Amino acid sequence: MKASEFSKTKTIKRAPEYDGRVFGLMKKKIMPRNYELSLVFIGEKRSRTLNRTYRGKDKPTDILSFPLGPYEGEMFLNPRRSKIEAKKFGRSMENFLSFLFIHGLCHLKGMTHGSRMESEERKYRKMFNV
Repeated sequence: MKASEFSKTKTIKRAPEYDGRVFGLMKKKIMPRNYELSLVFIGEKRSRTLNRTYRGKDKPTDILSFPLGPYEGEMFLNPRRSKIEAKKFGRSMENFLSFLFIHGLCHLKGMTHGSRMESEERKYRKMFNV
């Protein structure tokens, strides 16, 4: 797999249409070379189950990221929850998915919520006009 590529899977019938090249470019600029990323589109039920199992929060979420090793990770995006959140923040769905993708990549780099992560996210959002 090329450094700019990632695998994507959907466990829902209607995954959002998006330009995967944009996500590939973001991954290439943000993650280490040869980082393997699996992007999975999931529904509300699976999102809630994963969130409860791994974060102890019994509710669906828009994104979950799991590092599997120094050069490998998995990201789960919930389009339905993302659409709700996008409207709440006055963003388009495409823009909000890019925002979440950057957020997830920062977590995969080992960052936790706080000023350092927010600063990195701002830098990447500016870089990609998100």
